[in-house]
Amino acid sequence: MIAIACDAAAFDLKNTIAFLLKGKGYAIKDFGTFSDESCDYPDFAIMAAAAVQSGECDKGILLCGTGIGMSMVANKFKGIRCAHCTDVFSAKATREHNDANILAVGARITSEKDIFDICLAFLSTEFSGEERHKRRVDKIKEIEHKNFV
Repeated sequence: MIAIACDAAAFDLKNTIAFLLKGKGYAIKDFGTFSDESCDYPDFAIMAAAAVQSGECDKGILLCGTGIGMSMVANKFKGIRCAHCTDVFSAKATREHNDANILAVGARITSEKDIFDICLAFLSTEFSGEERHKRRVDKIKEIEHKNFV
């Protein structure tokens, strides 16, 4: 199950991406927003990040104007490694190297086609599990353990 959420700036894009991902066989849980009326992106990022954190969803996709605000919110959750990506290479690398579990993208800075390709790359790439990458992710987890209650 893939959590998806957006703000008003990415409302139409979220619906398109969810539709396209469903067509590729992905199960989607939509955490809103459900209109293009102005809203506060943290309200929706919180729900999606919590669903990934709890295991209700395996991964997440967050969309806003730039993707930056959503990624900042998601990374406040212990166990969440949200990566803001603007290209396919970064989406693959963050899965392979960082075991990122949420992707953040910007509706105003990246084309719809590129965002769909970025999402597919993110969702279809596995963590490599190589010792050097595992060691680095473990260090991130240590930092979380020290700084999150």
